Amino acid sequence: MSDRNPQGRKPAGRKPQGNKPQGKGGQKPARQYGTPRPGQKGGPFRSDAKEGYDRNLGAARTPQRPNRAKREQNFSSVHDPEGVRLQKVMASAGVASRRVCEDLIAEGRVEVDGKVVTETGVRVDPEQVVIHVDGIRLQLDTTLRYYAFNKPRGVVSTMDDPEGRTCISDYLKKGKYDSARLFHVGRLDSETEGLLLLTNDGELANRLTHPSFEIPKTYLVQVPGPMAKGVGAQLKEGMQLEDGFAQVDSFKLVDSTPGHVLVEVVLHSGRNRIVRRMFKEVGYPVERLVRVKFGPLGLGDQKQGTIRQLSHQEMGHIMSAVGL
Repeated sequence: MSDRNPQGRKPAGRKPQGNKPQGKGGQKPARQYGTPRPGQKGGPFRSDAKEGYDRNLGAARTPQRPNRAKREQNFSSVHDPEGVRLQKVMASAGVASRRVCEDLIAEGRVEVDGKVVTETGVRVDPEQVVIHVDGIRLQLDTTLRYYAFNKPRGVVSTMDDPEGRTCISDYLKKGKYDSARLFHVGRLDSETEGLLLLTNDGELANRLTHPSFEIPKTYLVQVPGPMAKGVGAQLKEGMQLEDGFAQVDSFKLVDSTPGHVLVEVVLHSGRNRIVRRMFKEVGYPVERLVRVKFGPLGLGDQKQGTIRQLSHQEMGHIMSAVGL
């Protein structure tokens, strides 16, 4: 198939981003990491200008459409005469308007307790059922809270620090979050910046931190440059550290300026200071470290020191990642 449009023109493509050779004379001043390129919006260490947290994440999985023989069975097995209409529950959870929710049900894209429902007359008890739309679970418990915190450098990953250092609770007090009894999922050392999930959902937090689910975490790492060939391969092959074997899942060179290199790594290990220790092992001590993704959740263009509520799609995707 041709890649030309109807007018016969090739679609505009992005210019490849690679390492630009440095001339001996007339070099431009080194651009400090954390400052945007000319014409680029956003704050420090943005890995992708289109990685906004309000983007459509799509379906987590595609449910199978039921055949007609199963429809009546599905209706009777989940229907609660004293319950609330399914489309109303979905609309209240922020899926869409009731009319659109009715269409989603009729198209076989809604599951109640693991059964595909196609009848709009179904009533359910929101406190007793689990509902998925396009594989994304709806959070029907209004007492649960989910927030993304962009932790600045120098903040301790605790809710209370006996030494009086700045911690997460200091940022919670600036908003209307202190009464929600939130706790953080995982940790970032005080010098590491980036994404932390705050919630009061204990089951989700336990699954996200359990090694068996292997939730990937994406970091931007600034190290001294230039970087020798083969370092990425060495990190992907892995190495033996004092607390066991460690390796990254992926390695990508993002940018370079005189004396510095910026790379992106993905790994699923959550061990203490694992990224810093791995880069030190290969001879490149970390100068700056930012976690930009935690599983399907992206930091996007969220400002440092701010807290935002996760969208319904973000909540559904991270629940799907841990089998909820």
